[in-house]
Amino acid sequence: MDALKVVSEGVNRAQEQSELGTLLITHYTRILRYIKPEFVHVFVDGRIAEEGGPELADRLEDEGYDRFTSDAALQS
Repeated sequence: MDALKVVSEGVNRAQEQSELGTLLITHYTRILRYIKPEFVHVFVDGRIAEEGGPELADRLEDEGYDRFTSDAALQS
């Protein structure tokens, strides 16, 4: 957990002090407690399956990814 805080502090500091853009790819939303995203995209098989704001990350944390990995979702 300490490593997440250290990395997050460095990313947040770099974003505040410059016009740095950040692309954060993660399977776990825990890091998003420390780095607040502007945009969230869910990729399935190399394509964007859903996009939104920070609320999408919260929803994924609560509901999981099952709706993106079910047979019905993969065939649409």
